[in-house]
Amino acid sequence: MPTETFEFQVEARQLLQMMIHSIYSNKDVFLRELISNASDALDKLRLEALRDESLDADVSDLHIAIETDGEARTLTVRDNGIGMSHDEVVQLIGTIANSGTAKFLQELKQAKDAATAEGLIGQFGVGFYAAFMVADEVTLVTRRAGQSEGTRWSSTGEGTYTVEPVEDAPQGTAVTLRLKPVDQEDQLFDYTSRWKIKEIVKRYSDFITWPVRMAPEAPADGEQAEGAEDGKAAAEPETLNSMKALWARSRDEVSDEEYHELYKHISHDWSDPLETLRMQAEGTFEYQALLFLPSRAPQDLFAREHRRGVQLYVKRVFIMDHCEALLPEYLRFVKGVVDAQDLSLNVSREILQQDRQIQLMHRRLVKKVLSTIKEMMAQRPENYATFWREFGRVVKEGLLSDHENRDAILRIASFPTTHDQEKPATLQQYVERMKEGQEHIYFMTGESRTAIENSPHMEAFRDKGYEVLLLTDPVDEVWVETVPEFDGKELRSIAKGEADLAKEESEEDKAERAKRQEDFAGLLSWMTERLGDEVKEVRLSSRLTVSPACVVSDTDDVTPALRNMYRAMGQELPEAKRILELNPGHPLVEGLRKAQAERPDDADLAGTAELLHGMALLAEGGELSDPARFTKLVAERLERAL
Repeated sequence: MPTETFEFQVEARQLLQMMIHSIYSNKDVFLRELISNASDALDKLRLEALRDESLDADVSDLHIAIETDGEARTLTVRDNGIGMSHDEVVQLIGTIANSGTAKFLQELKQAKDAATAEGLIGQFGVGFYAAFMVADEVTLVTRRAGQSEGTRWSSTGEGTYTVEPVEDAPQGTAVTLRLKPVDQEDQLFDYTSRWKIKEIVKRYSDFITWPVRMAPEAPADGEQAEGAEDGKAAAEPETLNSMKALWARSRDEVSDEEYHELYKHISHDWSDPLETLRMQAEGTFEYQALLFLPSRAPQDLFAREHRRGVQLYVKRVFIMDHCEALLPEYLRFVKGVVDAQDLSLNVSREILQQDRQIQLMHRRLVKKVLSTIKEMMAQRPENYATFWREFGRVVKEGLLSDHENRDAILRIASFPTTHDQEKPATLQQYVERMKEGQEHIYFMTGESRTAIENSPHMEAFRDKGYEVLLLTDPVDEVWVETVPEFDGKELRSIAKGEADLAKEESEEDKAERAKRQEDFAGLLSWMTERLGDEVKEVRLSSRLTVSPACVVSDTDDVTPALRNMYRAMGQELPEAKRILELNPGHPLVEGLRKAQAERPDDADLAGTAELLHGMALLAEGGELSDPARFTKLVAERLERAL
């Protein structure tokens, strides 16, 4: 096969230009990314060899080697791992395979500082491209385990790359960088320097489970290398990393920086984690866990193709990269390592779903994560505020799926409320602030805080000083239907059912209410009949103080927003008529009552009733069933008013 020349994908080309013109403040991280990729390749080969005994691959001495040439100004990172085929090279190196790449590049351009840029790049897993920060040319030679022919990939990062076959390529992948000149001011150090490489490996990759090796330093002229015989230099390479699993070491032996570097290696996030969680279970079933809560949500957190789950080890042998059985979907942002002592090395994802020990670990890990968030809420409120802003919407999904931990999730959740424009409140804080005589926790769902606060449904609650939860996340529409109460207090929507705000009415108030009901009985009956195709009932409202009317759902009915959500998912729910509530103190409603009593056969009054209903729908952000008719009725009345 001849040498082929390809063009980079547009997004990849843009990213390369950013790398070449260096958006990083710390260019040393290119080596961490290359070592991390090599480590992943070794993990994959060991797994493949476990699962496929016929695989023709040498797994006797899996390692990473770093080679330098000071005169030629080259640095090579070599592994004898899984390697890549010709097609994989073209697909993985020439294309950024991520549906959110365009958004990522836009945010990258808008990043105000280098740390933000580094975080974005890490989240998209494009660390290989970091090599172009320090190199004028990058060459990759690879051969997939079990295949006979290798592939050479080469590029200067100018928009194209070449791919050609290689006959005698060793198993694995070697990435060779033709380094740029040293420039201390631009933080381009001498990456052929032995001490510099050792410093980077120690700082970023000390915990890598595979040996990172480098040939010994060449002896000075006239000297004999230590351990050499007959003038021949000892060829034993030096291992640069300790290979100690951080989760197996005691807490006082490991620095926060080491934990943070392990997190970055696992997650490909270049920001420090928000929290580090350690667990050690002993007894009949032993395992160790080291988990991390990120400081910001990845771009693809809500994408269908988002990879979730922590790394699974068995007796420090890597088994699986994204073990979904260990944590539920609503904790998909948690990163980390779980190292079990008693599982099979050849365990599959299907077996994991049924394994009793895995299920036990699952329960304990979930409780540990939730208790850590609770502790963070109490002791590190700023960290909690960051966490909930980034991941609260995801955690609330657990209210639907994790009945065992529902109460724990409710206690770590916080919500915007009418009490404070900026600061959200927990349900516990809400209950502690409840007014005397208030029996329920009131909430309203909607598209935005502004829309809810301006809703007619809020009027009486605002007048009485009742705090209301303002729930604007799509998941809120669903979980409030399944969570009946908190601490014995019923959760009640202010847009559903009767607004029963007056607990103790005087005899005078009761008499006045009864008289008002009698006065409006004719209008209510007439409007219910006239609007029968649109509404279930027309009744007087106790929740309105300013607006003439509002539309509410019956207590057990599904809200329009929830019905729309189901419709978007391809599930049609049966339509349910809603209730029109009238404000008897509003001049328009009182005027309509008098006009209907005096002119019961006036056809114009039916149009006024339709307008009143339409206005109520628009006030809550709803949709009119016949916008053209509504517009015509408004135009006719405006014309008569001129």
